[in-house]
Amino acid sequence: MEVTFDMIRSSPEIRTYITQADVSLTALGFTEHAFAHVGKCAHVAAQILTELGYTPREVELAQIAAYMHDIGNVVNRHDHAISGATMAFRILDNMGMDPSDVAAVITAIGHHDDSTAFPVNAIAAALILADKTDVRRSRVRNKDMSTFDIHDRVNYSVERSEVLLDVEAKTITLSLSINTEMCAVMDYFEIFLQRMLLCRRAAEQLGLSFRLEINGQLLL
Repeated sequence: MEVTFDMIRSSPEIRTYITQADVSLTALGFTEHAFAHVGKCAHVAAQILTELGYTPREVELAQIAAYMHDIGNVVNRHDHAISGATMAFRILDNMGMDPSDVAAVITAIGHHDDSTAFPVNAIAAALILADKTDVRRSRVRNKDMSTFDIHDRVNYSVERSEVLLDVEAKTITLSLSINTEMCAVMDYFEIFLQRMLLCRRAAEQLGLSFRLEINGQLLL
């Protein structure tokens, strides 16, 4: 059976896991990981593969993987990529998805966590790029700026965030505008350097060079 992205988005089961996972992450003090995050990841991952000429099915599998990639947080933040991939296997198998499609989705989910991430294929690479570039003010849930930690401060300082793919130049650029009165550029590197290196590896998997631009200055 060809399980579609629309079927995934409308699944009450999957929506429940995303919601409850985000409840746990809220209690732990993490930034938003709910429908805004997974929806944006699905959009960016699909856009990357579409512009690079991948098949419509590969694009849709990237959307599915991106939408489901954080459901493992409902179990625990620790090893959430592994638990999420295991949960996704059960869900997709029960929905009747073709095993080769299931394999593509759970491989991408299982390889997205910062500590163990690796772009083992194009779908995993697109997910990594979409996930690790999602930095924006609206992800901050703490309303008391006096108690911001560095993650709150860095995300809140971002006034503009765009992922720009130049197919001809073979570059993909995370372009940010940061309010440096709230957050120094070095603060961004302090918490996101590993993610930017993962983006570089993911871009290479897709035949691209990854670039980081902050306030008009090319830093990577």
